[in-house]
Amino acid sequence: MSLPVEDIVGDFLAALRAGGNAVVQAPPGAGKSTLLPLKLLDQDWLADRRVLMLEPRRLAARMVAKRLAQNFGQELGRTIGFRVRDETRVGRETRLEVVTEGILTRLLQDDPELPGVGAILFDEFHERSLQADLGLALALDVQASLRPDLRLVAMSATLDGQAVSALLGDAPILTSDGRLFPVETRYLLPPAGGATMEASMAQAVRQALRENEGDVLAFLPGAGEIRRVERLLNEAGMSADVLPLYGELSAAEQDRAVSPGGARRRVVLATSIAETSLTIEGVRVVIDAGLARRPSFDPRSGMTRLETVKASLASADQRRGRAGRLGPGVAYRLWPEAENRARPAADRPEIESADLASLALDLALWGVGDPAALRWVNAPPASNFAQAIELLRALEAVDAQGRITGHGKQLARLPVHPRLAHMIVRGKEIGAGVTACRIAALLEERDVLRARPGQRAADIRLRLEALQALAAGRRFSHFELSLNESSARRALRLSQRLARAAGIKESDDDAGMAGLLLAFAYPDRIARRRSGDEPRYRLTNGRGAALEKADALAGEKFIAIADLDGAGAEGRIYMAGALDEADLRQHFAAHIETRESVEWDEQQQKVLAAKQERLGALVLSEKRLANPSIEAVQAALLQAVRQRGLASLAFDDSVEALRQRVAALRIAYGEDWPDLSDAALLARLEDWLPPGKAMALNALRQLDHATAIRALLPWEQQRALDRLAPTHVEVPSGSRVRIDYSDPAKPVLAVKLQEMFGLARTPAIADGRVPLSLHLLSPAGRPLQVTGDLAGFWRTSYAEVRKEMRGRYPRHPWPEDPLAAPPTARAKRRGT
Repeated sequence: MSLPVEDIVGDFLAALRAGGNAVVQAPPGAGKSTLLPLKLLDQDWLADRRVLMLEPRRLAARMVAKRLAQNFGQELGRTIGFRVRDETRVGRETRLEVVTEGILTRLLQDDPELPGVGAILFDEFHERSLQADLGLALALDVQASLRPDLRLVAMSATLDGQAVSALLGDAPILTSDGRLFPVETRYLLPPAGGATMEASMAQAVRQALRENEGDVLAFLPGAGEIRRVERLLNEAGMSADVLPLYGELSAAEQDRAVSPGGARRRVVLATSIAETSLTIEGVRVVIDAGLARRPSFDPRSGMTRLETVKASLASADQRRGRAGRLGPGVAYRLWPEAENRARPAADRPEIESADLASLALDLALWGVGDPAALRWVNAPPASNFAQAIELLRALEAVDAQGRITGHGKQLARLPVHPRLAHMIVRGKEIGAGVTACRIAALLEERDVLRARPGQRAADIRLRLEALQALAAGRRFSHFELSLNESSARRALRLSQRLARAAGIKESDDDAGMAGLLLAFAYPDRIARRRSGDEPRYRLTNGRGAALEKADALAGEKFIAIADLDGAGAEGRIYMAGALDEADLRQHFAAHIETRESVEWDEQQQKVLAAKQERLGALVLSEKRLANPSIEAVQAALLQAVRQRGLASLAFDDSVEALRQRVAALRIAYGEDWPDLSDAALLARLEDWLPPGKAMALNALRQLDHATAIRALLPWEQQRALDRLAPTHVEVPSGSRVRIDYSDPAKPVLAVKLQEMFGLARTPAIADGRVPLSLHLLSPAGRPLQVTGDLAGFWRTSYAEVRKEMRGRYPRHPWPEDPLAAPPTARAKRRGT
């Protein structure tokens, strides 16, 4: 049976024969992964060189290689082979090698010319993994500078072909329409009663088996959800085999899930590992929970955590297509159709949200300090990359200029995160290399220990004990914990590979150094217990974290934290190790600073002066300073004012009146007059609040603030202030009445109406620019009228006011003509 992609084989071979690159777009099942690579093997330009094909996942690499070998008519490991972590099947005659993406980076770093390689195919490039983006950037650099004869091909089912084509030198975009069978999409509404997602999936599986023929492929976000659904289905007495499929399973368990079944129908419960690259025989039904688990790096906390998010529409369409590879199928979606509008169109490239420490180390090893020197589909975010470089400096992997060090080259040779590689190298130096490798493997795997509900055991030493028992053939026993043996065996195998890679002997072991080893890996997460009953810790990076109160580590003074969440101001600690203070001082001596600290203590409401030993934000020791410098104390006092605000100085009314008057002139004349707002004064504290001999906040409150603030005005403005914005104004009665500047844009003069007789023009300030808002008062001091036009008031409203008030206040004058009447602040005498 021919494959749809055969329609573009001629154009594909022609593009590469001409010495160029290519972009291939073809839907799942079209044959791009299993036919196009084979077509290259007899091309003259390839000669006897190899073809590398990259796959984003180990399972896909193994399965694609197996299918290619079958199509080529040979056993795996001869002409067709593969290389993934844990397993290699290649030989001297291998010419087409399927590899996971990180292996390409290692090959390029070992020899950038890639001798013996003629072409690199980036399969499923739409997944945009960090390693795929890095591999393509490095391969383009090699092609431009060392190997112009190297062919590069990006292949995908869903891809922004134009962007990738431009990156590959305007490579031709070859599109195959494929031959996907029709797939009916059915949307299942969430069940009533608030059932869990796992219960909804189990119900949907049973419904799908009743309504359709063929095997079922169900997509769930992670291994935990898969195990729970598997348990629910098995408890229900399924007539089908229930098979899990996720990355942490052994190769044998994964092969069992994707291999053709027997007489019984199958239900494969898979993560996104089954979205692309491989066809699972017999699947005619897909059930999609619509969720995915994505790593997300938080630059604020410096931690990566897995988040469960809604799968993108592109991902959902990939999953749906799995039902139509071999014949007409059905796809059930566990969300209402209207929800599609709220889903992202595609997944974000990993490079935009990932921890970039490994990428930064690879670039430093490549000799590139600035990612802009390479070509990317999406360049690494500058802030995340800068943070990665800072971490590498802390791990001594790069120097101050970002160039790789000899130590950094050692780290780059180990296939783990730079943090863990640094721990392994340092662990080897202090005779705890095996323990370091085991810790690294434990942190690379899912937690090998399972606690009872509501229980948690953070101590890394418990995990090490479990691996030691497994390595010695003993049974691990703990009354609150059980061992995930498959995860533990994977961790043990990985630790042994890491030890071989680092040249560590099995005898090189000291489990008592676990906390120190974690400190090497996570120097920013060394933590000291705070005072108090609760096990709360402060980290060297300044953040807070807490243990469960019943945790065995809760009484430790120092710990090093391997795993915690980044939520909120105080994260929850999931895995850590006890750290001996003597070890800490010995191995981090170069990072411990001794300095005098003179700081405001909010709790004690005073300045505290001490000589401190500090490791980052941690205070290791502290002794009181008897005679701190006056300058340091006063600087701490000013900082206290900044933290607490100007209210801490308890300004009197004269200060507020001064600030309001100046604000009125700033409104009238513009920014030539200074800004005396809270924010401006706090920014210029040193300019107007010299503490003198003050050693306490209360002494600062006693200073003459009004005089100090007035001194911020230039001399000319100080002289003009009382004229332009007087505190009082003389009214016709001869009284001096205070002006209220509470609203600087509209100063108020509140005065008894009789005192204004004879005055036609509204009083003003600022040389007549700002008329005062007149609040004309009754003899009892109650407001009668508010006006900014005194002449208009006399003409219009006064008659009504007179009519109403003369009977109420007969002893006060209410003349018909107020402009001709003498102003007065007094009542008439009796009898006059």
